Amino acid sequence: MKSILPFCFLLLSCTKVVEVDLETAAPQLVIDASINWVKGTTGHEQKIILSTTTGYYSKAFPTVSGADIVITDPANAVFSFIENPGTGEYICSNFQPAIGETYTLKVALNKEVYMATETCISVPKIETNIEQDDNGGFGGDKVEIKYYYQDNGQENNYYLHRILSPVSVFPAYKVRDDNKSQGNLMQEYFSDKDLKTGDRINIRLYGISKRYYDYFKKLLTASGAENGPFQTIPGSVRGNIINQTHPENFAYGFFSLSEVDVKDYTIQ
Repeated sequence: MKSILPFCFLLLSCTKVVEVDLETAAPQLVIDASINWVKGTTGHEQKIILSTTTGYYSKAFPTVSGADIVITDPANAVFSFIENPGTGEYICSNFQPAIGETYTLKVALNKEVYMATETCISVPKIETNIEQDDNGGFGGDKVEIKYYYQDNGQENNYYLHRILSPVSVFPAYKVRDDNKSQGNLMQEYFSDKDLKTGDRINIRLYGISKRYYDYFKKLLTASGAENGPFQTIPGSVRGNIINQTHPENFAYGFFSLSEVDVKDYTIQ
């Protein structure tokens, strides 16, 4: 990976950014193993993506082919993920998600084995009464929506919010726990001054584990929550996937299993 401080030189009224040639570390494997079960679906279709880290200036992440990937459930049922040739995308069409069950991921690549375990976490539904405020935000100059979901008061819960709108290149992410809202009707906000009538907002609410909550908080901090968590390489943030063959040759990424509720809202 590369790291860089932007060197900018001001000449008259023009600013020029100079790209500095820096040393590049050896590529590290990145395993995106987010198993997401959307409410109302079977959850059979799942995808795992393998890539590597790359140079700071690169706009694409190199894909990784040739891996053997399986997920095993508590009953020892094995779900195989087969690569769409040459894409680094490994597909399973018969996965069987079950809330509260713990699954094991195994990735075999280049004579090394990477493994992780995680539990499938439930999520409440997003309530239908989404509210819009045309004078929202801290300054009262943004279009703001507010949506609700009911927390389960019988357990500690952790949530990931993902909102995609036409005015943002990348989705907006936020993590939240129920530490101060145990059993309450929880609410979340999204606002932007550029939203206009007819814009469609896609809201996704994920149930996540405490481990994934902690990981994602660090990821957002490392990359800048305002810009989405995957624009830069979070070099210091490591997940729950362990190299069983050579632990020092670690992989980035996280193995997660989430129930997901999805709702669209059109700006009025």
